[in-house]
Amino acid sequence: MTESGAQLFARLEARRCLKDIEKKLFPGDGGPEHGEVVELYGPEGTGKTELLYHLLSRCLLPLSAGGLEVDVVFMDTDYSLDMLRLVSILDSRLNAARSSSSSGSDEELISAFYWPDRCEGGTSITKQEEKLSKCAELLGRLLRDYRITVFATCHAIRRNYSGPSSFSSSSSSSSSDIDRPYLCRPWQRLVTHRLLCSRQETTNMAANNNREPKRHQMFTVHCTSSSSSSSSSKTKLYRSSSFCITDAGVEFI
Repeated sequence: MTESGAQLFARLEARRCLKDIEKKLFPGDGGPEHGEVVELYGPEGTGKTELLYHLLSRCLLPLSAGGLEVDVVFMDTDYSLDMLRLVSILDSRLNAARSSSSSGSDEELISAFYWPDRCEGGTSITKQEEKLSKCAELLGRLLRDYRITVFATCHAIRRNYSGPSSFSSSSSSSSSDIDRPYLCRPWQRLVTHRLLCSRQETTNMAANNNREPKRHQMFTVHCTSSSSSSSSSKTKLYRSSSFCITDAGVEFI
């Protein structure tokens, strides 16, 4: 039996809310409501994709494995999804759930629709902005009509406001560097929860004396959520959290 796009979104509309998708990540009353958009952005290598895998796993896994058991449509616009990595995370969490439960296998409950695509536009910024604006307009209609919840990752570009002299200092990012979203303004107006990802390295001294220090990466997420109690007033809520990346995916600290 085939399913049209309208039938798909009508079915997605009836799914459960995602407010409990990750309480350690979102401020206030929790995660996104129906019809809201979550944007993960930051420079390359700041844990955006791993954090998205974590949220995908929370959606896809059955209730018995700590998931929400909801359907997901994944659109890969730049071929960056590592399906093997996602499957590895799902498998690790299913195995952990089985070890603490005597229930049978839940693998048949996991399903997702994967749609690779690439937006046209080439190197022309004007054409890219035009297409992105049209996509944002279409997405806005889908949010209003079907009340879907959207998670999206995008790059951030860095602007330096302290002048050329700042380049003579440390090559690492400083407070004078400001991250701003890459996508167009029509898209930015849709975003309800904005997650700014960053990376830092920490050093732990080895247990034995005279050993070299051991370095590992830790990632930080600053979440800004916009909630509106009425059509005329909006309140912004903030929360910061840290996580590391393991074989089983994201682990909050």
